[in-house]
Amino acid sequence: MTLFLLLFVFSSFLMWKTFQVTPEGDLKLASRVWSDFAATIPLIRSFSFGSNFPPEYPIFAGPPIRYHFLFFAAVGLLEKTGIRLDLALNSLSTISFFLLTIAIYYLGKMVFKSKKVGILSVILFLFNGSWGFLEFFKKNPISLNILDDIVKNREFSSFGPYDGKIVSAFWSLNIFTNQRHLGLAYAAFLFLMLFLYRYSKKPRKLTLNKICILGIILGLFPFIHMAVFGMMGIAILVAFLIFPKIRINIFALGCIALILAIPQFLYMGESEVQTSLIRLGYLLEDKTFIGFLKYWLMNFGFTLILAPIGFVIAKKPQKKIALPFLALFVAGNIFQFSPEVAANHKFFNLFIIGANLFTAYFLFRLWKLKSLNKVVKTLLLLPLLLLLTLTGLIDFFPIVNDSLLVLKDHRNNPTISFILNNTPKDSVFLNSSYLYHPASLAGRKIFMGWPYFSWSAGYDTDKRGKELDRIYTSNEKEKVCYLLKKNNIDYFTIQDTSRDRDFTKINVVFFNNNFTPIYKDLAGAISIFEVKTNCTTTHL
Repeated sequence: MTLFLLLFVFSSFLMWKTFQVTPEGDLKLASRVWSDFAATIPLIRSFSFGSNFPPEYPIFAGPPIRYHFLFFAAVGLLEKTGIRLDLALNSLSTISFFLLTIAIYYLGKMVFKSKKVGILSVILFLFNGSWGFLEFFKKNPISLNILDDIVKNREFSSFGPYDGKIVSAFWSLNIFTNQRHLGLAYAAFLFLMLFLYRYSKKPRKLTLNKICILGIILGLFPFIHMAVFGMMGIAILVAFLIFPKIRINIFALGCIALILAIPQFLYMGESEVQTSLIRLGYLLEDKTFIGFLKYWLMNFGFTLILAPIGFVIAKKPQKKIALPFLALFVAGNIFQFSPEVAANHKFFNLFIIGANLFTAYFLFRLWKLKSLNKVVKTLLLLPLLLLLTLTGLIDFFPIVNDSLLVLKDHRNNPTISFILNNTPKDSVFLNSSYLYHPASLAGRKIFMGWPYFSWSAGYDTDKRGKELDRIYTSNEKEKVCYLLKKNNIDYFTIQDTSRDRDFTKINVVFFNNNFTPIYKDLAGAISIFEVKTNCTTTHL
């Protein structure tokens, strides 16, 4: 119970540290979740404040949603019942991350019949073992103040490929504070592994009812987390090959899940962004064998050495659990599953969880060696454990020390309040800024938010961006009205974007002279126009 309590407290701290609502009703976001939450909050609000059924991506109004949304829909429904946004989001996020740590613990405990292996596996997960700490020590040479430097650290040791370094940005806990649905998806994958491993040993206890229930749960996953559903498919295929005693059951499980999943994929449709399915080597620049080994050794650290040793000394049934995880590593290094190849990190995050099980088992067996006395074993284990967790410990403090940015919400933002009270819930806005547009915070759909989000989900942001430019840079009212109607836009906003290098330069004078606003904020920073009243049939 003490372990579970500690893990729950840790999970809760992680989520509440990065997102809160002030007593005044404003949103407080950690600087490191600021960008990702510009897509997360509009998605939640489209279900709590807006009307988003059938679901569309609220920052790319029009086509069916291509982004897994059920987790955020659940948060939105909680907010809709009156639960404060931070409580709704953080409670589900905490439970999800907590379930992930519990799944890791039980998988290690069950497979290797040791609580210590389970605990070690959780520790190795929480504090990654990459060689990123070398970058930290380049900036902070070892001295008497090194512990103080670590505790006060505000920057991740390495943030590849975005900072040009070899060690990836995706091994820290930052991915779970930003991608709040990821913990739940990974937990489900690991519980699936637990289920298959357990019943491979007790096939007679695997009833049809259990297969049907699990198949239904898995069948919902394209809408919960599309990538992890694909990983589950890979794991089920591997399990079909390695667990012959329950092969028929696994086949039935896969069929049930697939039958339920197909309509979801048909609804979401194909990606509008053309990408090559084959992408060898993930983010490697040097795609030679030596370059491959160097990249993954730097990113996975000593786990890449110790996990294979743990695999070799494990018993034959225990070795089988490594194969689904290894299949994810292979798939992530061969295929590109979305327009953004970096998104393949999800495969490697799950792989390293599996590898950590065998690393933990190696450490456990080393400690159990009777040929070594405790002093020698301690001298061996402590440095290994430090190397396996040092980067993770260093990278934990940028989350702890991160600053919180305040974003005024509807209670204190008259523009958001006006949209909430004066526009239909299913309205579509042509937005005059990308991030945290007032219409998004009010749960309305916008024409195109920050292009990266929609592009990575498979939408053609290039085409839509050109359409947005044509409207905002025009000086012909008839043309503007035609394009607004053509794109099913109900309202549009105008603001000065001359200082925003990322957004198109709006012809503010033209719009103010030719269109009549239904709302202007007191500072005159933003105006709202209704298409219906400004664009009559004579303008089309």
